[in-house]
Parts: sequence; C-alpha cells; structure tokens
Amino acid sequence: MTVRDTLSLSTRMFRTRPMRTALTILGVSVGVGAVLFLVSLGYGLQETILNKITTTDALLSLDVTASKSELIKLNTAGIEKIGALPNVEEVSPIAALSAQVDYHDLTGDATLYVVKPSFFRLSGAVTLKGKFFINNIEGSNTREAVVSSAMAEIMNIDPEKIIGEKINLTIFTVKQNDDGTEDVATMEESEPMTIVGVMQDKTESFVYVPAGILTSATVDSYVSAKVKVTNSAYMKEVSNKMIGMGFFVSALRDTIDQVKKVFNIVQIVLGLFGLVALVVSAIGMFNTMTVMLLERTNEIGIMRSVGVARKDVRKLFLFESMLMGFLGGLGGVVLGYLGGELANLGVNLMAKNFGGQALNLFVRPTWFVLVIIIFSTIIGLFTGVFPARKAARINPLEALRYK
Repeated sequence: MTVRDTLSLSTRMFRTRPMRTALTILGVSVGVGAVLFLVSLGYGLQETILNKITTTDALLSLDVTASKSELIKLNTAGIEKIGALPNVEEVSPIAALSAQVDYHDLTGDATLYVVKPSFFRLSGAVTLKGKFFINNIEGSNTREAVVSSAMAEIMNIDPEKIIGEKINLTIFTVKQNDDGTEDVATMEESEPMTIVGVMQDKTESFVYVPAGILTSATVDSYVSAKVKVTNSAYMKEVSNKMIGMGFFVSALRDTIDQVKKVFNIVQIVLGLFGLVALVVSAIGMFNTMTVMLLERTNEIGIMRSVGVARKDVRKLFLFESMLMGFLGGLGGVVLGYLGGELANLGVNLMAKNFGGQALNLFVRPTWFVLVIIIFSTIIGLFTGVFPARKAARINPLEALRYK
C-alpha cells in the first residue's frame, strides 16, 4: 500500500464518522489550548515584570550602599575611589534629603533625591508621563524635576497635567552641634523647579532633581550609588573589591535570575494543570481509536484477504491517530490564542476602568507553539499504537466472520 493510499484511507473517517471525529479532535484541541493558554500566561507575566525593571545598562549595574560603620561613608571621596576601580565605566550616586514642596497654595512633604541624569538609565526606570532630565549635565542651570504620581495626587492635580508646572522646594538638613545636640536647618531654594516627568509610584512622595543645581544645600553624603561595569564578566570581581572596601553591594542581575527561577516553576505548574486536560482528551482519542477498530474489523478482514500486509494495517491506524493529534494541536493553538486575546482584552478593560495601564499578559514563543503541535501529534501516535497493533494481529478469517 502506497503512502498516498494510506493517507486517502486515513482521511475517510471525516466522511464516514464526521461528528465523532470532529468531537475527538475538539477534545484534543481543548487540552492543547489549555496548555498554551496557561503557559503563555506564565511567559506573559514574566515578560511584563522583567521589561519593567530591566534595561541593558541596568543589568550591568551594581547597587552600592554604605555600611553601618561610621568609618566607611559613601561620600564624594568614596564615590571617587569606586570610580577609580578597574572595569568600572561610570558611577551615579544618589543623595536623599527631607524637603517641603510648594505648589501654588498647596504644601506637602517629600523626599528629595539628588541624582545625576545617568541614574535613571542605570536603574532601568521609566516615566509614566513626560521625560527624565537626561540631557542635563552636572552644573547646568536647567532647573528640572521628576516627581512621583503620589506627589501629583498630594498637589491635587492629574499626573498627565502636571508636566510643565513649577514647584518651590524648602530643604531641611540636620546639623550636629559640638555638644551632641542636633539642629534642623531650613533652606529655601531661590528659584522654582519645572516638572518634566512623572514616575509611577503611589506609595512614596518624592522629587528627583539633577545634581549640582541646588543653591541652598551642599550634598556630600549619599544613600546609595549605581555602579556600571564595562562587561558582565567583571561584575563579580568589581563587586568583591567594593565589598572589600566596606560597602554593601547587590546586583539587579541576581534578582532577575531569582525571578526567572520562580517563573520557571510557575510555568511548570501551569503547564501541569493544562496537561491534565490534555491527558483527558488523549484518553478520549484512545477510546475513539478503539471503537474504530471494532467497527472496522470486518473491513480489516477484507483488506487482509486481498493481500494488504499487517504493517500496512498498522500504518493505517497510526496515520489516523497522528492526523487527529496534529489537527487537535492546530485547533488547540487557535483556541489558546483566542482565549488569551479575549482574557487579555478583559483584563485591560478592567485596568483602564480602574486607571491602570494596558498590558500584554500572554506571550507565545514560536518555538513553544511548534513544540506543542509536535507534542500533540506524538500523543496521537501513542494513542494509536495499541489499536494499530491489535488491528495488525487480527486473523483475516475471524475478521470476515465478525458481525
């Protein structure tokens, strides 16, 4: 029997038993679609989270903070020592001050962060609206600021409409006296700051300003610094050297690796849930093939009596089961894709109603789609092995007498 004849006989089930065949394929499609839906949800959540916290520069950056010892301080001298280390490309420190923000007749407390423009690039930060002061250089006269969405809410203004508004800053610094007591010094900035960007943060009221523009306060103590390494291969070496200098060091890359491990587990768990549905559909396909064997016993006897070999009978049943598995895989991809798009649309509509951002929660890697179609075809092959072997072993005379 030629391959063409085998394929022709294999597709005859669509004409003789169209409803049963279609329902069997649909059952496989539901199982495959469930696997694709759940695993693509895992990939989508991973991509959504990682894209928000990672950039190329951020992955090459180390976070440095001062130790609790008063002997090791993260000041200008310490920043210069870190910058002089081999394989360190740039250092972007951040200072934190207490401040009061005045906007028209409204006043609110905030944390004032003094940073270099490179800090945003190295931290992988993004704006909700507007931009960062990335074109500024230290010592420029451009008085720009980036605020949090919480700060905009305190000022009773929509974050989308606060761009271009001006705010006045009053800075508070703690000064230690010779007798051990502390005094709070109040210093008001002589010129207002222009808001050029808003960052999404509803928990903390903060303002970012460029280093070197404050007229009322001098910054020489930093809470942390971003240290960019020239190559990822030197991150461990540079980290160990800064730890040896007495600083605490952490890397976003380590956090990303941990997040990926967690999401790998999540994807496996989600895939197992979908696999349950696929196993149930495979049992249904096995049942269909077994029923087809009983219905076609007499036909198998006729085929054997006219000279069809056992291997051709076996091949016929295997082709039929593989075809159903393959079509079930294709249908599952369609169902999984449509289900993901509908779920994503529903989630984004809810997010929009609650003031959130639209997200793509479903990511389907091409390789995974191809693997799941191949896997479905293989399952079809396995479900047809037993009926195929049994069909090939049927005695032609007994098959002809079978009613």
